[in-house]
Amino acid sequence: MSTPRATKVTPLSGFPEYLPEQRIVEQHFIDVIRSTFELHGFPSIETRAVEPVERLLGKGGDADKEIYGIHRLAAEDEGGSAGSSREGELGLHFDLTVPFARYVVENAGRLNFPFRRHQIQKVWRGERPQEGRYREFTQCDIDVVDTGELAPHFEAEMPLVMAEIFAKLPIPPMVIQVNNRKIPEGFYRGLGIDDVAGTLRVVDKLDKIGPDKVAAQLVEAGRTPEQAQAVLDLASIRTQDTSFVERVRALGVEHPVLDEGLAALAAVIETGAAAPGAMVADLRIARGLDYYTGTVYETQLIGYESWGSFCSGGRYDELASDGKNTYPGVGISIGLSRLLGLLLGKGLVGASRKTPSAVLVAVTDEGSRPASVAVATALRARGIPCEVAPVAAKFGKQIRFAERRGIPYVWFPGAGDGGGDQVKDIRSGEQVDADASAWQCPAEDLTVRVVPLR
Repeated sequence: MSTPRATKVTPLSGFPEYLPEQRIVEQHFIDVIRSTFELHGFPSIETRAVEPVERLLGKGGDADKEIYGIHRLAAEDEGGSAGSSREGELGLHFDLTVPFARYVVENAGRLNFPFRRHQIQKVWRGERPQEGRYREFTQCDIDVVDTGELAPHFEAEMPLVMAEIFAKLPIPPMVIQVNNRKIPEGFYRGLGIDDVAGTLRVVDKLDKIGPDKVAAQLVEAGRTPEQAQAVLDLASIRTQDTSFVERVRALGVEHPVLDEGLAALAAVIETGAAAPGAMVADLRIARGLDYYTGTVYETQLIGYESWGSFCSGGRYDELASDGKNTYPGVGISIGLSRLLGLLLGKGLVGASRKTPSAVLVAVTDEGSRPASVAVATALRARGIPCEVAPVAAKFGKQIRFAERRGIPYVWFPGAGDGGGDQVKDIRSGEQVDADASAWQCPAEDLTVRVVPLR
């Protein structure tokens, strides 16, 4: 009989796997996000993991890291074999917006418009793994789409939902930066710049390479030094109110598209007054994907701006179309894995214990294990999460087992006077008589708490 050969376990970078206490944090964030989405009337959907590569390439804009690095799968053609040709090739989706647009087109006859949905799902990107950047991660999206026309007030609703979520989470303050793609487009055209998309791509690098290198790249791409400076002047405008309108006007550039963008962004910022301090007009925000046509969003942790954006999105007018009908939409997405990777990695948030259990039911000896299981069953029937000690060791060892997991209470069957049960709060040392059919676990200990650590 041969001995099984040992297999070396090699970690795969870019695919985060959490320890139980970290997973508790992730689940708490998902619960808060999902419940808030539903509070605002966004039902849930889930789309398939793969899309035709042709569609991903066609809708993904020009950001290579978003598109060309996608892990590809060979599709089984009807009546054919896997990998027989490139026709029908599938790729793992790199965001949830492109598959959502396809979902809307396929199901338009069964949806009520304007249609709103939330989606919390895995996505995949062919990026080089690094801090906060993964090849597999979770995104949390909301979108609203309509037929033909989409009311502009939905563009103001998106950041307000996110501001409510951020206020509920145990994280540092976040600010949502808002711009409108029509502002730079109209401004650039007013300057005589026709390559709007190329200019936006360069401006989108401001945080990474700084204004001097952006100006140099703009000049290298054919803009005059004066045009490059005007582009930077526009990108430097950031206000918490609608005063950005006057500041843009003071730059002396005019164009009808610029007027449309300024009016649209002013309406979003005015509505954002419902969440004071949560939203700013930031005219350097461009978003790399070229399917955005109106309002765009990015979000940063205050004091941790170097980490980049954790929540982004925007309006798109032509992403979803069946050739006859167009379904314009607006959406915003939380990059949950990116946010949690940095929060957990920097020790900014944690769970109060490593397990859902609030009570460990001790076992006196293996013969009495059925009695301990009966206690646990009675506690669970009343909504108190608990587990039975794995080994009938000395009580001191069972208490230490609970301590290592952060379980606050240990239950001792038959330890009281007259053979009744007792429960011990191992943090204070207080031990009292208790009945599994009546004992009340304090509300603050009933569930795992997710708290800021500093």
